[in-house]
Amino acid sequence: MGDLVPGKSHKFQFDKSTRELAGRLIKNYLSAHIGKITSAVSLMLVVAIATGVQVKMLEPAINEVLGKGNRDLALVLPVLFLVISVVKGFASYGQTILMQKTGLRVVVALQNQMFHRIVDADLAFINRGATGKLISRFTIDLLFLRDAVTKAFTGIGRDLIKVVVLVAVMIHTNWQLALMVIFVFPASIWPIVYIGKRMRSISDQTQQRLGGITSFLDEVFKGMRQVKADGMEGFERRRAAEEFETVFALHYKAGKTRSRTYPIMEIMIGIAGSGILGYAGYRVIAGDNDVVMDINAGQFVTFFLAMVVAYQPVRGLANLNASLQQGMAAAERVFSMIDYKPEIASKPEAIVLDVKKGEVCFENISFAYEEGKQALSSINLLAPPGQTVALVGPSGAGKSTILNLIPRFYDADQGQINIDGINVCDATLESLRSQISLVSQEVILFNDTVRANIAYGCPGAKESEIIDVAKAAAAHEFISELADGYDTEVGERGVKLSGGQRQRISIARAMLRNTPILLLDEATSALDSASERKVQQALGRLIDGRTTLVIAHRLSTVINADLIYVFNEGRIVEQGTHSSLLAEDGLYAQLCRIQFEDNAALGGDSATSMEPTSTNTKKA
Repeated sequence: MGDLVPGKSHKFQFDKSTRELAGRLIKNYLSAHIGKITSAVSLMLVVAIATGVQVKMLEPAINEVLGKGNRDLALVLPVLFLVISVVKGFASYGQTILMQKTGLRVVVALQNQMFHRIVDADLAFINRGATGKLISRFTIDLLFLRDAVTKAFTGIGRDLIKVVVLVAVMIHTNWQLALMVIFVFPASIWPIVYIGKRMRSISDQTQQRLGGITSFLDEVFKGMRQVKADGMEGFERRRAAEEFETVFALHYKAGKTRSRTYPIMEIMIGIAGSGILGYAGYRVIAGDNDVVMDINAGQFVTFFLAMVVAYQPVRGLANLNASLQQGMAAAERVFSMIDYKPEIASKPEAIVLDVKKGEVCFENISFAYEEGKQALSSINLLAPPGQTVALVGPSGAGKSTILNLIPRFYDADQGQINIDGINVCDATLESLRSQISLVSQEVILFNDTVRANIAYGCPGAKESEIIDVAKAAAAHEFISELADGYDTEVGERGVKLSGGQRQRISIARAMLRNTPILLLDEATSALDSASERKVQQALGRLIDGRTTLVIAHRLSTVINADLIYVFNEGRIVEQGTHSSLLAEDGLYAQLCRIQFEDNAALGGDSATSMEPTSTNTKKA
């Protein structure tokens, strides 16, 4: 996850110990469910005691019932064993349900915290992070963490209690023999710890690769049209096979590492069992029957069974430690995301921005997305209140960066941006962005109804208002022809609609917000000529009296602008009106000539792209 965060100050660290991570989980998340956890532990204790009692019942069953023919006990013991089994079963069910609910609640809390961090994160953070890797934090990592809470924490507590109770049974039955077992069991701690550390490392690698696969699949599925168009199915199959093979190897390695607990624990229990049998046999062979630790047949069977039954939770502890380490590896990554602090945020003393005029002023602004790659240099730009300002120039000249800086998607490295004389950095982010509407060249629609997409940003909008803006954006007609009208699902990213239809819904959304400042990034680029004329008329009504900054690649938009800024290589090289810039015969005039020439060659109208295609703009 460390590769997803820009800047050294946000580099994720992986040096936290299991104790610190588990302590944070307990303090910040599990402590909120202390009542359920206490009840679960109490039920674990009931299960452990019930197991110990059932084992201990073998002693009177062998000595009294089988050895002496005690009829009363022959009737009582089966009933008592059944009752204890019922109690044990319900207690096991209860503690499992309680811990399952606790674990799932912890996961929900973590998911919410992570989602809040992502939503509040800087745009640079989002853009640098592969979507699939971000999604894997909410799915794969939290799946491991949930298992750590519901299985590892629960199982470790349950098995420890059970081992303690069964050791108590062994001590009560014969303390001399119990000493052998007590000395053998601690010897299994070292391999358990070692295997746990190995699992932590392997799990971290596996989770990173799973995140990579999620990202890979997301990329291929979304780009399937291009994959098929270029005939790259075979290439993608090979890439997928390599990814899957890598994960297979890691899973297999994890399985082998985890499985090492089986021979280790079998050897440990074998040492304990053989030691007990060997010592008892030695005493018998020596003719010291009365000194065989003063143990009868019932006690010996009870002791041996208690030791065998105790082996299961001891072995379980080894496996649960591996699961715990997997969960802690996931916890590192989850907490790293939760601990992320965005650089772009509202100051504690930030004011609520209430735009009255809508003047936007750039004062000596410089900005770079990456160190050494300047996007803007010493920009001074004024968008007067209620006027339309067009930004033109070659691709990569810095036009979109201007629009990104106004709502603080990014912060300038130098200078300041004022709205009505107030530095945007001194206003709360919420109030700043509530005063701005953005219509982007890349239209974002959500997998919801047409109505919901238009009303996105204005959830309380009335039906009549939604229809009015749809009509103004030349969208009502095609919406009415859809199968379910305004209730039609548009699909993921609006895939069920054409590019022009998506753009018109986006414009309708901006109209509904009715903000004093508009940012239009090639807002009509995906429209045909007929729809563009309708939308331009609608935008004309919307723009009237509002401050508008528009990235203009079409001459129809540029002609109507009150002021035009011409950008080249991150600097403003010309400014003025359409006619004055033509008279200067500079870069702007050159762009216009290229447009007219291309338009004449294509036999089109004046609403064509202003991007230079083959001319060296530096000559202008």
